[in-house]
Amino acid sequence: MSDASSTGPGSQLLGPADVRRLAAELDIRPTKKLGQNFVHDPNTVRKIVSAASLTPDDVVLEVGPGLGSLTLALLPACRALVAVEIDEVLATRLPATAAERAPSLAPNLHVVHADAMRVTRDRLPLEPTALVANLPYNVAVPVVLHLLAELPSLRTGLVMVQAEVADRMAAGPGSKVYGVPSVKLAWYADARRAGPVSRSVFWPVPNVDSALVAFDRHDLLSTVDKKVLFSLVDAAFAQRRKTLRAALSGWAGGAPEAERLLTAAGVDPGERGEQLAVGDFVRIAEAASSNRPPILRPKV
Repeated sequence: MSDASSTGPGSQLLGPADVRRLAAELDIRPTKKLGQNFVHDPNTVRKIVSAASLTPDDVVLEVGPGLGSLTLALLPACRALVAVEIDEVLATRLPATAAERAPSLAPNLHVVHADAMRVTRDRLPLEPTALVANLPYNVAVPVVLHLLAELPSLRTGLVMVQAEVADRMAAGPGSKVYGVPSVKLAWYADARRAGPVSRSVFWPVPNVDSALVAFDRHDLLSTVDKKVLFSLVDAAFAQRRKTLRAALSGWAGGAPEAERLLTAAGVDPGERGEQLAVGDFVRIAEAASSNRPPILRPKV
């Protein structure tokens, strides 16, 4: 007998017994390699959907829908749902689960069998406006950054990730956990922590805590080449204890040039990467892109 509950018109959620029954039917054993921890608590998926603040016009992108726990909660809250699933067995079963538990909404579900780390805009049937997902912990940050870069239509997001990763994604300058993920996400969007998630709502129970991170895309901060900016950020945090003058010497082509670029950008060469906001990094990247010193140019 099902232990599911309703979440509005036309959708019946999965409970713990439903999740285990589906997994047994498909001979699915959650794997660490794919970061599979299935949510089986209806209250948790309701909480996620509510926190996502979706509108009836939103097209939602869900990464790693798994057995469909969150999928079924999302369907009544949006115009359409595009689910990207890397596991072929799960991707094949999901439309049937939607048809069984949300028959009136099942036509709004579009399942794409693909790796979210490599999926491109032309693979998706619709342009998503919101990302809502329980992301595999081992690739959470790269997936979010890839999707923000690949899908300009994506305006908002709410993702469930490992709690420590959530802290890093939402951290600001000066925080002990502020680093590369914080700055790169800030290039695209304003991020914030949106609440904890109990370990007990997953099957199997993970050995780490989880949390929600929400973000809202903002306008591009600059037309600077993103590759230049991101390589700068990587260099600045590669050796956290070093001053920027020292940490960026290899990236800039020498300590004197690093100091020159930092000074041109209005940044103290004695600062460290964790003290700079994304706007500071943008100014350094702009200086490097547009204001090379004459000594670096070949003589003619």
